[in-house]
Amino acid sequence: MESVLSPVVAAASPRPSARMFAPIAVDLEETDRILAAALAQYRSQFGPLIQHLKHYRGKRLRPSLLLLAAKASGAVAPAHHVLAAAVEMIHTATLVHDDVLDEAAVRRRLPTVNAEWGNKTSILLGDMLFTHAFHLTSTVDGRACGIIGAATNRVCAGELRQVCQGGNLDLSEVDYFAIIEGKTAALTECSCRLGALYAGTSDEVAECMANFGRGLGLAFQIADDLLDLVGDERTAGKTLGTDLAQRKLTLPLIHCLNALPGSDAKGLREAIRGNVSNRVMAALARTESLRYARRRAESLARSAKQELECLPRSECRTILESLPDWCIHRER
Repeated sequence: MESVLSPVVAAASPRPSARMFAPIAVDLEETDRILAAALAQYRSQFGPLIQHLKHYRGKRLRPSLLLLAAKASGAVAPAHHVLAAAVEMIHTATLVHDDVLDEAAVRRRLPTVNAEWGNKTSILLGDMLFTHAFHLTSTVDGRACGIIGAATNRVCAGELRQVCQGGNLDLSEVDYFAIIEGKTAALTECSCRLGALYAGTSDEVAECMANFGRGLGLAFQIADDLLDLVGDERTAGKTLGTDLAQRKLTLPLIHCLNALPGSDAKGLREAIRGNVSNRVMAALARTESLRYARRRAESLARSAKQELECLPRSECRTILESLPDWCIHRER
């Protein structure tokens, strides 16, 4: 089985660490404080649930993107801390809901909310996080509410489109990218746009930053889909194999089906319907579809980095430039 990782790049692309995010460490702490304060009112009623949400917070990619974009564009302002907390709250809500949709049992090596408390509780908890994120954003201004509201609409529409296309084994690449532009890239795009705008940059710079976030989000999701096929659950720390189990076509499978002759493609569709993973993996290897998907992710990463030419050289710009490579060569 082909590894998702290039050994050379993997060695040079560690998981984002406290050291990597050192320039925004104080800002991340303030973001965490605001997030904790926003959820504190629920602890007396839902203490174990609120406590469990800490396990859903791992990379903090979206608030970090927002704060890095702010500092690379100008300076971090108090509004950035509030907005970073809001986008992290929205992202956490989507994870809680995703685990229900995927029937996932493990996240960050611990039981998911749905595995521990059931689907009804998970759905309501996710809804509460969504609504509180909008309440938090309203303390900044109407423009921020509009940007975050539009991004959240795109996230939900992308997820809904994916569910509606579930089991469609004729899904096209165009449809696939339309789905992930919503479900993943919308929020990374929004984070980078907000970071730049509330640092006082021009609309042109903010648009470049949004394009960077969009490209990074697309690359991130392709890498995530590759991990779902060939990753290791112990390393990833979450349930894998859910896409194939739910007959959800991702980029490697779409490429594979298009690359195979008609009779073989028909056989692969039967293997997908039956979740016969060894036959699916053999077909992916035959058509080099894992390599194809990784190269598409690498191309998106390169394009994203080019958007950062709008920024002056700085430590935060250098960190932003490193993130697309990390996104596509990570193991979790």
